[in-house]
Amino acid sequence: MNINNMKALDEFKKKHPDATSFIDAWKAEVDEARWTTPHELKEKYGNASVMGNRNVVFNICGNKYRLWVQISYQFGIVFVKAVGTHKEYDNWKIG
Repeated sequence: MNINNMKALDEFKKKHPDATSFIDAWKAEVDEARWTTPHELKEKYGNASVMGNRNVVFNICGNKYRLWVQISYQFGIVFVKAVGTHKEYDNWKIG
């Protein structure tokens, strides 16, 4: 999969260095992934929240943070919409 908007992840890692290893591991796994459906994604990330066919929220750093992406399975693109704390997540308008 091709990850777009890495800038959001890089900025988040600067503010929350404890998330760096988790985000880097997630990125490495997604770079190698070839998901074609939300079901395939859930096989790898059972705790991810799939909302509709495109929106997915991952738990980061032992569920301390959240990572929201939109996925185009057809084109193999993962677009980072937001990454933040649980408090920030509560204000996201996903959908």
